[in-house]
Amino acid sequence: MSDFPEYDEIHVISDIHMGGDKPDFQILRETSRLANYIRWVAGQRPEGRVALILNGDVIDTLAEDIHGYVAVDEAVAILRRIMKDASFSDIWQALADFVKLQGRTLIIVIGNHDIELSFPVVQHLLITSLAGDDLAARARIEFSTTGAGYTCQVGNARVYCTHGNEVDAWNYNRYEDLAKVGRRLNAGRSLDPSEWYPNAGTRMVKEVMNDVKRRFAWIDLLKPETSAAVGTLLVLDPSQISKIGKLLSIVGEKIQGNKQVDQRLSAEGFHQPDQEIPSSITVDRLLGPNLKAGILSSALPGGRNADDMLLAAEENLNRTDAGSTAVDSTLGTPQLILDSLTGWMRGVGKDEALRRALKDWLANDKTFDITDQDDTYKQVTAVVGPAIDFIVTGHTHLERAIDMGGGRYYFNSGTWIRLLQFTETMLKDTATFRPVYDVLIDGKMETIDRAVFDNRPFVMNQTSAVSIKAESGQVVGRLLHVMGDGTDAPVEIKRFPEK
Repeated sequence: MSDFPEYDEIHVISDIHMGGDKPDFQILRETSRLANYIRWVAGQRPEGRVALILNGDVIDTLAEDIHGYVAVDEAVAILRRIMKDASFSDIWQALADFVKLQGRTLIIVIGNHDIELSFPVVQHLLITSLAGDDLAARARIEFSTTGAGYTCQVGNARVYCTHGNEVDAWNYNRYEDLAKVGRRLNAGRSLDPSEWYPNAGTRMVKEVMNDVKRRFAWIDLLKPETSAAVGTLLVLDPSQISKIGKLLSIVGEKIQGNKQVDQRLSAEGFHQPDQEIPSSITVDRLLGPNLKAGILSSALPGGRNADDMLLAAEENLNRTDAGSTAVDSTLGTPQLILDSLTGWMRGVGKDEALRRALKDWLANDKTFDITDQDDTYKQVTAVVGPAIDFIVTGHTHLERAIDMGGGRYYFNSGTWIRLLQFTETMLKDTATFRPVYDVLIDGKMETIDRAVFDNRPFVMNQTSAVSIKAESGQVVGRLLHVMGDGTDAPVEIKRFPEK
C-alpha cells in the first residue's frame, strides 16, 4: 500500500484563468471545450479511480476589480461572481457533476493568480458550491495550498504536481503570509492593504499591465514575463513612463525574489521587501536591445544626444539613496527616457517601435518547443528527488514533454487561455509587421480572435492537458491537445515511455 493517494489514471490541466467581469478582461476562450473535457475525464475508467488535478491558476483574481493586491474581505464575493459568470458557469457545473461520481477525485493546487483559494472560507464556499450537502462528494475535493504540491501514485509510478511559480522569482507565493490571512479571517479579523506586499509579477499586473490591458486587451497573452516587457508597455502607452520608479522596484523585487520568508506561528508580521534595489538594473533590461538601438540612432530636439541621455538615465537607475527603494525624482530619469523614446518614435512611427519592442520581448523565443529545458524545468527538477517518476508543472503557459532519463519524465501542462503565435516573418521589418500592428493597435480581443497571418489564426487553437495512466503493466504519461468541442478523446502529442 502506498503512502500517497492511489489512482488508475490522473488528468492534469493548469492555467485556466477564470476571471474578469468584462469580455476583454477574460483571457479564457474555450469554455465549452473545457466543460466537455471535464465530462470526458469523468467518463474514463468507470470502475476505476480517476483524479482531475487543476494544477494552479484556476481562477484569476488579478483580473478582478479588487482593492489592493489580494482579495481578503472580497474573496468570497469574487469567487461567487466568477462561478456565476455566464462565461464560466458551465465549467463549474461540469466540476460539480464530476465530484458526484464514485471513484472520481478533484484536486485543486493554487498558483499565483488564485492565492485566495488558500483561505479556509473560500475553500468552504467552493466545496459547498460543488458538492452541497453530499458528504461523499465533498470528500472527493482536495486542496494543495501550502506550497507542498500534490503527490500521488499511479500504478507503480510516483507523480508530483506543482504549479511551478514556486521557482519563479517574479511570481513566488509567500505561503506563511497566506496562512496568516487565513488565521485572520477565521478569527473574524481583516487585513489592512498596507500589510500585504505582493510579489513582482503581481505588482507588474496590477500597477502597470491592467492599465494597458484596458486599451490593449491582448497584452496579457504574451509570455514570458521579463523586464524587456517594459519596452512594449511603454511603446503602447507612454503615460506609463510616470511609473518608471515603480517598475524599477518591481524588477528589483524580482531579483530578490528567492529570499526566505520569516516563519512565525502567528497572524502578525507580514513580509516586507528589503529596502534596496540591486545595481544590475539597466536601461537595456528595461527597454531591450532592439528598442534601445532605435532610440540611440535618433537626435532629439534641443541638440541633446539620445546616447548621452540614456547613459545619464542608466546612471540614475543604478543610483539609490541608502535605505530607500525610490529613485530620486529630482534626477528626472523618467523624463529622460520619455524624451528619448517619444523623440525617436516621432521619426520612425509607433509601428516600428512596437515591432522592436516585441522582438526584445520574444528574443530567443522557444515557446512552442516542447523539449526546451526552460528555467522552470531546470529549477523544479533540481529540487525534486529521484523517487519521483513523473513531474508535472504549469505556470509558464508553455507545454513541455521531456525525458529526464532513467525512466523519469517531466511535463508542463501548458494553458487553456489564448496563445498568440508571432513568427520571424511577422516581425521581420516594418512592412511585414504593419498588418499585425493594425490588429494589435485596435486592441480588442474580438479583433485578435478573428486575425489570420501566414494563412493561420493569430490565436492558436491549442488547449493542453497531461494524462498519466496505468495500462498494460506499465505507466504511460502523455502530453495531449484537447480539440473541437472537447467531447472526443484528446490528441496525443507526446508519450513516455515511447512505444
